[in-house]
Amino acid sequence: MTVGGAVVVDARDVVRRYPGLGGVAVTALDGVSLTVRLGELVAVMGPSGSGKSTLLHMLGGLDLPTAGTVTVTGTELSGASRAQRSRARRRRIGYVFQDLNLIPSLRAIENVSLPLDLDGVAPREAQSAARDALRAVGVDHLAERFPDALSGGQQQRVAIARALVGPRRLLLADEPTGALDSVTGEDVMTLLRDRVDAGAAGVIVTHDARLAAWADRTLYLEDGRVVTTSAPDEPESLLEGV
Repeated sequence: MTVGGAVVVDARDVVRRYPGLGGVAVTALDGVSLTVRLGELVAVMGPSGSGKSTLLHMLGGLDLPTAGTVTVTGTELSGASRAQRSRARRRRIGYVFQDLNLIPSLRAIENVSLPLDLDGVAPREAQSAARDALRAVGVDHLAERFPDALSGGQQQRVAIARALVGPRRLLLADEPTGALDSVTGEDVMTLLRDRVDAGAAGVIVTHDARLAAWADRTLYLEDGRVVTTSAPDEPESLLEGV
């Protein structure tokens, strides 16, 4: 685990509030700051409703903060337009959704090549890159199958391949092993760890401490705040600054 590369994620004092019942705002994130560098995998843990998925949405440009800034590979997503954020996800941010979000009518290779296709990459080049990504996660022999012909673990690998395809520098994963058995879950974490070590930054949301142990450090959220941070081989310590 080599950490110390260029900064990929720089989130500062991020606040996210949503309208609540009776006009009372609900605060999902309350002043969260996080820096992630190339070669670093960060796990985010916490109880249900602590803001884990909301934080991931901010880092992926799927949502905008109420206050604070989110910068990914030099682009401030918090001030970007919808089109700019979509372009960033196609080119620089790979996202593994909790429910995978594979398109049923597309073959595995078409699901993986989709971000490149949408970005205007030539079809032959996009298909070649997609096949390389499928090969990297061990399912290139399933490239022509549709999602409903794949097992849960195989679908998960296709979703990871889609997140890895092209020159992505940031990999985000929301409960990437939630629907998998323990052996397949370990395989998935190996893939994510290897990709980060090969030259990316990663942030995963997980409820499983065994999987969080694959990360270089773990952030614990509670009521929208970072309350502690720890590395796998270190005792927990109060967060002084990220």
